[in-house]
Amino acid sequence: MTLDLAAKVALLTGATMFTLAPQEQIGLHEIRLSDGPTGVRGLKFSGGRVVALFPNATLLASAWDADAAYEVGRILAEEALSQEIHVVLGPTINLHRSPLGGRLFEAYSEDPLLTGKLAAAYVRGMQDQGVAACLKHLIANESETDRNTVNSVVDEATLREVYLLPFEIAVEEADAWTMMAAYNDVNGAAATEQHHVNNEIVKGEWGYHGLIMSDWFATRTAAAAANGGLDLVMPGPGGPWGDALVEAVKNGEVDESVIDDHVNRLLLLADRVGALGEEPREFPGGLPAPDSDVRKEQLTRLAASGMTVLRNENAALPLARGTRVALIGRHAVQTIDMGGGSAQVNPPYQASVADGLTALLDDVTVTDGVEVRTRPVPARGGFLTDPVTGKPGIRVQLLDADGTELEDRFCPQSSTMVGMDDDFAGVVASAVLRGRVSAGGPVELGVLGAGRWLVEAGEESLRYRLDLTGNGFGEAVLAPPLRVDRFVAAEGDILTARVELPSDGTFANKGLFGLLGHVAPRSTVDVLDDAVRAASGADVAVVVVGLTEEQETESVDKTTLALPGAQDALVEAVAGAARRTVVVVNAATPVLMPWRDRVDAVLWAGLPGQEGGHAVAAALLGDIEPAGRLVSTFPAADGGSPAWSVTPVDGRLPYDEGPFIGYRGHYAGRAPEPVFWFGHGLGYASWDYSDARLTGSDQPEVMVTVTNTGTRASREVVQVYLRPDDAAQPIRLAGWTAVKVKPGESARVTVHTDSRMWRVWNTTSGEWERASGGQLLIARGLGDIRATL
Repeated sequence: MTLDLAAKVALLTGATMFTLAPQEQIGLHEIRLSDGPTGVRGLKFSGGRVVALFPNATLLASAWDADAAYEVGRILAEEALSQEIHVVLGPTINLHRSPLGGRLFEAYSEDPLLTGKLAAAYVRGMQDQGVAACLKHLIANESETDRNTVNSVVDEATLREVYLLPFEIAVEEADAWTMMAAYNDVNGAAATEQHHVNNEIVKGEWGYHGLIMSDWFATRTAAAAANGGLDLVMPGPGGPWGDALVEAVKNGEVDESVIDDHVNRLLLLADRVGALGEEPREFPGGLPAPDSDVRKEQLTRLAASGMTVLRNENAALPLARGTRVALIGRHAVQTIDMGGGSAQVNPPYQASVADGLTALLDDVTVTDGVEVRTRPVPARGGFLTDPVTGKPGIRVQLLDADGTELEDRFCPQSSTMVGMDDDFAGVVASAVLRGRVSAGGPVELGVLGAGRWLVEAGEESLRYRLDLTGNGFGEAVLAPPLRVDRFVAAEGDILTARVELPSDGTFANKGLFGLLGHVAPRSTVDVLDDAVRAASGADVAVVVVGLTEEQETESVDKTTLALPGAQDALVEAVAGAARRTVVVVNAATPVLMPWRDRVDAVLWAGLPGQEGGHAVAAALLGDIEPAGRLVSTFPAADGGSPAWSVTPVDGRLPYDEGPFIGYRGHYAGRAPEPVFWFGHGLGYASWDYSDARLTGSDQPEVMVTVTNTGTRASREVVQVYLRPDDAAQPIRLAGWTAVKVKPGESARVTVHTDSRMWRVWNTTSGEWERASGGQLLIARGLGDIRATL
């Protein structure tokens, strides 16, 4: 049956926040989407079902392992199928242009080849199970500052050679079924209206048959976006298309064939995911639960395998069983397992490093560290419990304007989204949030969310109003206003907060709301004294430091790579008192390490997911080798990267460094030598390289013998870089191969270089051409080159 114009256009905007409308006339069933970089959250942005929390993208990528990326895609597909989800919104394959990017934890690396190859494997793993992947965000979306309005200015050669390359690889090698257009402009045109990128390159030159959807609320226009290659507006049911797009077709601004193409791409997606035909697909049962033994093993192994040994003097790692350990730091007891924003999920638990290490060692003392946040977060660690069930979390009652209860919900994360994905008959006008305080004495209690508040704890009560500043979706949902006050509470007191939601503006009756609470901070001097005492009485001190969701989050970029709070002082104090000091860095992206030469070992642990503490413990003890290699270059100081600023000037963010991002710019002398190079990672062995040879000419291969000269079986990642003779062309990763070798044994390794790394874009002819001659470097990271061919 043929649909009329209005019916066709109606299919091209989401039906709800995360669903697409069915159309019985043509056998189209509902299509369900979910965010998914670090877990398949489901149809609710907040407060949804319990799902598995995966290690973050940079940690997974640090394994340099396409097989592992395939496994991640397959597991995520299982998580999607268990919720009857058809499309998972990932992977994020923007590049690490500046280390200040707040959302880099969702993206793989600073290198386009590594990113593209891992993304392709991830996509294959997911789509082999009949679940669509979504490559995001198309394109030049490497920072969050003013992300809805920034104009990323990128020359054509850099756009093609660097930023589009991961998308090209994932299309060519895995045929990703969907892509997502970004919020930003690119060279003066909105990403959702990018005729050059979306139509000419992606759908034209690459022959892409999949669907391009908008990022949520990113679409601004009807005719321009429809003509610019956007196929689907998200979310719905509102948005700029609908009647306006129908009228644009009738006025001749958009040809109806353009609408037909969008609809055909939507129907192809539906067919691929089993949502087109007489009956919708059947979803399998009996898949592993998020807290099952299967998931625990998978997520622990994937996290630990990507962890990276940055320094290891005198074989300080792995730790021997029987070692007396002083475990120190706020991140040791409140390990950060995921970043902020749309990557967040509701996991069954989040294992801390303290949980993991005390489970494997008999003699561990745990000492809290210095404060690491400036912005309070919803209560965690059981500080607030549900007055009804006693479980960690809070109770939230949602009411309409007449005071009628719409829902009474338990919120294990001590926060909940309102008005974004609810399906009530009425509209939430107010809410009552309650939590039982589990610790007496001086405490800090507060609330999160826009509205008029009445807060009561014990005998004290406060009234105030929290307003949005007009920064849109990112503020209302990801960084809403908050307030915290100091109280003297008794254990068992009920914190009750009543809020009247804003009734006007774009985000009327919508937003994120929660209760904040924690024990009042102690002085830094007292904390350092406790740490020194603990360290001096142990065989080894393990200090866990890192970033939080304040720095690694959607909608906000960093301003420095320095660790927040007095964490550097904590490491210095412990290193001065301990016999041996091991530092675990619980962060997804580079941090400054002014103390690095005064500690014995540094383990970079990323954001390790729900099994994070168990994975860190397994890596520290060598139960699983932390054989990761860095996916981003660690600069020595703020400002020490080829691309640094993420702040637009007059709305423009020029990519002036061209293709010389990350290690490419450092190697070319366009930035100071870094502390740790891209590709660096020590593992738990040492290696000799010998008999390196070059074969082939059009697409060269490198053969080399690697010998494990250590005392433990280990995994080595042999990296090959092309250094062109043309100084205008940067060095670039051309290929890599990993191999596992027993101590004292050797392996002959072949590395195939990728043909796409042997081309450059000629801006005059508008065509690809062969790169100039040069040299191939065989390396363990660019700081440890073993042979030149």
